[in-house]
Amino acid sequence: MNGRTGTANIISGFRILCSIALLFCSPFSPPFYALYLVAGLTDMIDGLIARKTNTVSAFGARLDTAADFALVAVCLWKLLPKLAVPSWLWVWIGGIALIKVVNVLSGYILQKRFVVLHTAMNKVTGVLLFILPLTLRIIDLRYIGGFVCAITTFAAIQEGHYIRTGRES
Repeated sequence: MNGRTGTANIISGFRILCSIALLFCSPFSPPFYALYLVAGLTDMIDGLIARKTNTVSAFGARLDTAADFALVAVCLWKLLPKLAVPSWLWVWIGGIALIKVVNVLSGYILQKRFVVLHTAMNKVTGVLLFILPLTLRIIDLRYIGGFVCAITTFAAIQEGHYIRTGRES
């Protein structure tokens, strides 16, 4: 591995370390927000660096996905117990999850591989999901959650359409 390939992967690995460190922070505390923002920054720049240095790799893509999963899992673990999530929002989130599972299965059945599309709407969803914890002190979860779920539903349906028609995004 050359130094350029390693840079993006080191940044992704650092996101995993930030995620682990978040386990030791109180939710909504300044250290939690600081680590969360640093982790978000690493998510924005690792792929950019890999593309700009022409060092995109299958390993780097898998590491980025693992780092994203670690951050999301830790944030859910830390934040969900502190939130009063309305039942209708849980049902909506479950529906989105079901659509995403169908998308993954469709991609595997139709294309004989696991398909994860980085569509513009999936990127918008990612940004909104990242911003959501930062807004919880000022915007009621019912409003911000409904807005994010609406965009996420559209993105998931669009992704399924792209997978089933063979369009990569």
